[in-house]
Amino acid sequence: MALRFFDAHNHMQDDWLVPYRDALLKDLPASGMTGMVINGTSEGDWPNVTALAGRAGWIVPSYGLHPWDCGNRTPDWQSLLRRSLTGNPNAAVGEIGIDRWILDRAKPDDPRLAGLRRAPIEEQSEVFLQQLSLAYELDRPASIHCLDAWGVLLELLRKARIPRRGFLLHAYAGPAEMVAPFAALGAFFSFNGSFLDPRKTRIHETFRFVPAERLLMETDAPAMMPPEEWRRRMLPPAAPGTKVNHPGNIVGIYEGFSARFGIPVETLATRCADNFARLFAPLPPA
Repeated sequence: MALRFFDAHNHMQDDWLVPYRDALLKDLPASGMTGMVINGTSEGDWPNVTALAGRAGWIVPSYGLHPWDCGNRTPDWQSLLRRSLTGNPNAAVGEIGIDRWILDRAKPDDPRLAGLRRAPIEEQSEVFLQQLSLAYELDRPASIHCLDAWGVLLELLRKARIPRRGFLLHAYAGPAEMVAPFAALGAFFSFNGSFLDPRKTRIHETFRFVPAERLLMETDAPAMMPPEEWRRRMLPPAAPGTKVNHPGNIVGIYEGFSARFGIPVETLATRCADNFARLFAPLPPA
């Protein structure tokens, strides 16, 4: 029986993938890709997420204001977000979250942040909670980003209303001791290809604490390239020295996680398929 692979978090709408979209949508199912979540991060890319989801039934669209983008939101952002979600009944909320890295550690001239107003934590928190409240109201899963703000995020979640199906802590790199309290609130945790770097031993140990029924795999394509050993597909660089992660590398991520943690890839694939369905598939009426 062919293995089924699920990418819990990527950005197929990203400009870096525009030249390859048609080929990717045609070829990915042949590699075993059975479902993937495409995460919008700003008002400007939500229409592209909708267009991609309309081309393939195995795509789950997701709409959100990323903490990097929330400082540039328009006055109409909440109505636009609600319209995107209600127009796509299977859509998720995300990528949303909290990011202290852009305030404390990012370089002033980081090209990824060019033109963005870096919203303070208080503003990020307000926007995050507004989006999480909408996820609760519409009962949509949420995909959450966090950098250097795990304590803040945990406290916000403890005070918030959580969608009954739960939420994803995408690319979880927080402390091992926080896995349990996040899981108690409904968290799922995803592992991306960059985490397969053998030097990332702390993250490897952290994932040993993740409950089996809360584990997912992701590419975060076109970012987070896996180590060469686990790359199964390649795309040309976007610019000299800028690697573009192929979404088909989800296969190598499953294989790498299987090898790293001693779990048969068949077992991992079945486990992640079940978890993906519980988090992202439509729920029956209560």
